[in-house]
Amino acid sequence: MSDTAGHEGYLAWPVRPRLREVFRDYSRDRFLRDVGAGLTVGVVALSLCIGFGISSGMTPAAGLYAGVVGGFLVSALGGSRVQIGGPAGAFVGLVALMVAEYGLADVLLCTMFAGVILFAMGMMRLGNLIKFIPHPVTVGFTCGIAITILSTQVRPFLGLALPAEPAEFLPKLRALAGALPGLHWPTLGMGALSLALLLLWPKRWNRVPGSIVAVTVGTLLVSLGGWPTETIGSRFGGIPQGLPELRFPSFDWEHLGGLVRPAFTIALLGAVESLLSAVVADGMIDDRHDSNQELMAQGVANFVAPLCGGLPVTGVLARTATNIRSGAGSPVAGMVHALVLLAVLLAAAPLAHDIPLATLAAVLAVVAVRMGEWEEFTVLRRRPRGDAAVFLTTCALTVLFDLTVAVEVGMVLAAVMFIKRIADTTQVHAMTGETNPPFAGHEPVSDVPPGVLIYRVFGALMFGSAEKLENIIRRAGGQTDVIIVHMAAVTAMDATALNRLETLHAKLRRHGKQLVLSGPHTQPYFLMEKAGFFDALGRENVAADLASAVARARALVAAR
Repeated sequence: MSDTAGHEGYLAWPVRPRLREVFRDYSRDRFLRDVGAGLTVGVVALSLCIGFGISSGMTPAAGLYAGVVGGFLVSALGGSRVQIGGPAGAFVGLVALMVAEYGLADVLLCTMFAGVILFAMGMMRLGNLIKFIPHPVTVGFTCGIAITILSTQVRPFLGLALPAEPAEFLPKLRALAGALPGLHWPTLGMGALSLALLLLWPKRWNRVPGSIVAVTVGTLLVSLGGWPTETIGSRFGGIPQGLPELRFPSFDWEHLGGLVRPAFTIALLGAVESLLSAVVADGMIDDRHDSNQELMAQGVANFVAPLCGGLPVTGVLARTATNIRSGAGSPVAGMVHALVLLAVLLAAAPLAHDIPLATLAAVLAVVAVRMGEWEEFTVLRRRPRGDAAVFLTTCALTVLFDLTVAVEVGMVLAAVMFIKRIADTTQVHAMTGETNPPFAGHEPVSDVPPGVLIYRVFGALMFGSAEKLENIIRRAGGQTDVIIVHMAAVTAMDATALNRLETLHAKLRRHGKQLVLSGPHTQPYFLMEKAGFFDALGRENVAADLASAVARARALVAAR
């Protein structure tokens, strides 16, 4: 089979990862650059994977397992040369809510099901459909996710005594407010110090990531200085050392159907995050990723990660950008990053015992602030009202309910706004000869006989704008003998608009009158042809241009 055969059909098969391109001209220098980049990203990802595991209501190990599996499989099988896969902040609030509502075993099953969905999306070449998610919906749930992450870091940052922290946003705020009198000052001090290092260190020394410096300083203060604050060891007993045990999650057939909806949410979010990250990476390295291959790699990673007890996996922009800036040029760097995390599990897990939770909270808070597109709030007044409403609604629903509801409602609102805009741009104008004003792009009308009425239609005739044909239908029973509908400027048409034309034709026939169509474009032409409308209308009443339509109308009037 040729290299292009898999891209010509409907299914993107066989799997064609970008890794296969590496060994064509791979050199020692490129390998060393990839290894250096992978080591850097692996160190950066360590604290993030642990933090995401904790904030998602699971364990630090769950985040590391996802980093190992996601980092390796996404790079080895993916459609981008430099994409880094692993747990992401986008999943924190969603997974935390799902753990609280469904339990850990069902969350793992949802993630595996999401992996199957993602792989199927890639196989069916649906990667490009992600671009149809409107910008207000994307930035709305991104800001909502960022706010959710920030809310999950308040308790560990302040050291609040809150054994059962609610997963929902408003109950969480009430619980945090009630626990504020018990603020633990040493923990707050650790969090403030970590936050200062994260913000100030890169301004002076950007060779070593601020997150690594903050985690290292915080760990040393606890282990050597005895700083009294909660750590991974005191909260979770540390991180298990060694390889995870592969285990298929248990499930109950009776409520398996209830997991379909959250699984689709994980799949959709993972697809959007990974492909957006891949697009940004393309711009940074002047490359073009294979979106369908990327979805298939994400699907495999999300199916395997839960077998280790890992979090959902997606492409992550911050680590991908770090990978590029560190000199990565191939998927080998992402695979090395995963091996670095694996080395931590195998050899250095005990060192994570004294990592302060306040430090991880500071790291994730900075990640949340940087991922949120806060400038959208400042430009709302300059946005169309519909787009602003979609953005605010999606953001609010993401925070107050969950991402599933937010995306569903946001997409519906965006679709309604789209339909309204299409309807607003569609125009129907009546013309009866040379006394009418000219219309740009259309031939002039002359010698229109009495009893002939011409309607010029502009734009798309879809179900949101088809009612604009009602005026023609209402006037069909008057003194008019022939109605010409000039469709040269109709770019698209749907079944609803076709039904309106059929209604117009039927009403004219009842009154002994005629309908003539002029200049229908390709899509409307084939729609009417396939529906048999031309046969019902009479093919002689379908003209190629307006002059021919007027000539046909003149003949019909003369024959009366």
